[in-house]
Amino acid sequence: MLKIGDYVTRKKYGNDIIFKVESINKNKIYLKGVDLRLYADADINDLVICEKCKKKDKKDKVRKLNTDDFFYIPGVILHIDTDSDYLERCLEYYKEQNIKSFGYVYNIDEFKKVIVDLINKHKPSILVITGHDAYYKDTNTYKNSKYYIETVKEVRKHFKNHEDLIIIAGACQSDYENLILSKSTYASSPKHINIHALDPAIIAASLALLDKSELANIQEILDKTEYGSNGFGGVITFGTMFTGYPRKGELK
Repeated sequence: MLKIGDYVTRKKYGNDIIFKVESINKNKIYLKGVDLRLYADADINDLVICEKCKKKDKKDKVRKLNTDDFFYIPGVILHIDTDSDYLERCLEYYKEQNIKSFGYVYNIDEFKKVIVDLINKHKPSILVITGHDAYYKDTNTYKNSKYYIETVKEVRKHFKNHEDLIIIAGACQSDYENLILSKSTYASSPKHINIHALDPAIIAASLALLDKSELANIQEILDKTEYGSNGFGGVITFGTMFTGYPRKGELK
């Protein structure tokens, strides 16, 4: 018997994406992507329970640092998400990379209202604004992109340039062009595809561990994400990390 919390795939789509059952309404099952920032629904007869199918997140270090001689102060990340499960995974990823981060969950229509106060509170060098989205090809419209765009525009009233604050914005299938035009530093999704739950965090971590004097190699950063430049794009900036010498005691 199918129950909330089960992992499933959809026969109709060739069992290509792993979902978690969020709610059940008679024969209609509401789903959330395990790895992709995607919501969907399906008929109960279209679902196959997936045993032992949840994949572990990547734990590779974004950058190996010479901690014998130097000490490092990575950029600080503020991550705003609509989904607590995805946020928790991203915060754990930042922790594994030894990056200081702060995370909050809000409804997407609340982002614009709270964002500036949160930035002033935590003083990040990198802001991640993400959650869920969708592109409707038949009407050329987006489910949530306007909220990400409005939030970025609100931030840019106070932190005008990429040098003041790096912004990573968007989710699955988001309006890439208008997010970039609103002065997002990185945005999804150039090819209107779904993105991995950790993709925004991977980009943020890469920039947090890049020296302030070093220009980002944008292709190398995007290649670290699940879908590369199909899922994310952006503009070239400097990094956000300070490097110091010599190292002494317990400095990290």
